[in-house]
Amino acid sequence: MPTTTKTSAKASKDASTPKPAARKTSTRSKADATPNAIDLLIADHKEVKALFKDYDKLVKSEAQTEDKQTIALQICTMLTAHATVEEELFYPAARRVLGKDEDLVDEADVEHASCKELIAQIEEGAPDDPLYDAKVKVLGEYIDHHVKEEEGEMFPKVRKSDLDLDALGEDMADRKAELLGEDAEKH
Repeated sequence: MPTTTKTSAKASKDASTPKPAARKTSTRSKADATPNAIDLLIADHKEVKALFKDYDKLVKSEAQTEDKQTIALQICTMLTAHATVEEELFYPAARRVLGKDEDLVDEADVEHASCKELIAQIEEGAPDDPLYDAKVKVLGEYIDHHVKEEEGEMFPKVRKSDLDLDALGEDMADRKAELLGEDAEKH
């Protein structure tokens, strides 16, 4: 049955004029439904923001260092997979359709580089290190800024383009699952 569902979903995707209802068939489970590229990224943004809030609560309650480290490493894992998917798939596609607004992608790439440095420091550090909490907090601030620019400037412009966000979303979801699967095998 799942094979039939995937086949019919692919057939409707390949049709020259897909009907919007084809993406929301009742035969597909929630696990099979893939959000479009931008919706996938926004969902990641919300999930990581919630993790930063959880971390902040742990800091304020002076929680165990193991609890803080668990959340911090979840944040790092999520952000690493998210950034990789953006850099490998979303940004190149956005760059192609943004034209004169391509500098939005350049800025996002630079922001990723700064975040990656902090992620590496957090992953190598320990919650009882003097600057650990500050690094997680600053990473959260960088991410907030990055998210505001993406969601406020880049995403609306990409949505207005002719980019196939559904197909890109499928590719991104597959790549993200691959990255998180590889990460799970390492630990």
